[in-house]
Amino acid sequence: MNHNINNAHQEFDRSKFQRKAVQVPDAQSIIKEYVKKGITETVKLEQGDGRVLATDIFAPHAFPTFRRSGMDGYAILSTDTDCCSNGEAVWLKVIDNIPCGSVSDQIVTSGTASRIMTGAQVPEGADAVVMLEMTESRIEDGIEWVAVKKVIEACKNVTPIGLELQVGELILKKGTLIGPGEISVLATFGVHEVEVSKRPVVGIFSTGTELLDIREPLQPGKIRNSNTYMLASQLSEAGAEPVVMNAIPDDITLARQKVEEALERYDVVVTTGGVSVGDYDIMGDLVRSGTMKLLFNKVTMRPGSVTTAAVKDGKLLFALSGNPGACYVGFLLFVRPTLRQMLGMKELYLKEWSAELGSDYDKVNNFTRYVRGTLEVSDGRVIAKPAQLDESSVMITIKDSSCLIVIPPDLKGAPVGQKVKVLLLPGGLS
Repeated sequence: MNHNINNAHQEFDRSKFQRKAVQVPDAQSIIKEYVKKGITETVKLEQGDGRVLATDIFAPHAFPTFRRSGMDGYAILSTDTDCCSNGEAVWLKVIDNIPCGSVSDQIVTSGTASRIMTGAQVPEGADAVVMLEMTESRIEDGIEWVAVKKVIEACKNVTPIGLELQVGELILKKGTLIGPGEISVLATFGVHEVEVSKRPVVGIFSTGTELLDIREPLQPGKIRNSNTYMLASQLSEAGAEPVVMNAIPDDITLARQKVEEALERYDVVVTTGGVSVGDYDIMGDLVRSGTMKLLFNKVTMRPGSVTTAAVKDGKLLFALSGNPGACYVGFLLFVRPTLRQMLGMKELYLKEWSAELGSDYDKVNNFTRYVRGTLEVSDGRVIAKPAQLDESSVMITIKDSSCLIVIPPDLKGAPVGQKVKVLLLPGGLS
């Protein structure tokens, strides 16, 4: 055997065990440098739910655009009620009845009033609305009269023009995730089309000869390919369009072909499995083979220390652990922020809270641990309870978790009551 080839192989093999570990924030910063902002597209407002605005939107007109009644009642001139301070009633002649959507052509003058509905335009001359329950009425000779027995201040129950927004004011900032409230305000201003960031298309596949399709029956020594479907769900939540690809066996030549094809076709590629230091961990070998730029292949975190990122032709590849707990955490810390940056969102990372540990956490590690847990509030205190089963290979507690509890190595574990940082999981408090 050629000694040079043999030496090169030995050096390549040793590199598996000589990975340089980076801190989580450093790994996140490295990735940010390679993220390219995605392109935009225009969609109808009814298709905008869950999308991210790609441009600022300003008010084309004031809102409300007219003086609006806040009550069912009577539009009056407030000075007509000055005499009511001593309990005396003032009787006003009713000159109009104004439903919503109508504009009165009658001017309210001293001694007159107009019946008005909630939301209707307050007629000219009137400067207040007295609520129906505070009045009494009578009809004499076919003319309706209304009595007011209390002093009514000017502007009472009248919403002024532009109370909510003035013309030209910023309605929504670019990078805003569109939800029901945003849809409502955009529709109010007649914005029937919105420019949004196009969803990144992400190819995902798992590696491992041990994987079965989810439709296959169980076989000895095999497991079903659940990570791919978990990642697809996480990608959808993060605003991407997932493309589920078939799992591949432990074959580095086939893996290289599939990765290269995926990187040509999709905006980002995410794999799960094959990144540790075993003989069959092909993704780890692939990213170190020189066919792409390795960003990092070890992070000072548990679970998921073998989380790996690389870039080729400007496109990012994330190779996550095959263990479901580590895969889940690796996605949240690195892939999700990448997608949010591509979409132009401002808050890239999981929201941080402070909490107290609800039970002892005894595991000690040289790396920061991201422990699945649940949050609850007791006597005004936020309590974080670690999951009883939090091993990297455990998947069942993922569905029950609302946070990741951050346990740095200097704590050497943590007792109940310890103040800790927690990262809120998407939808974790719903």
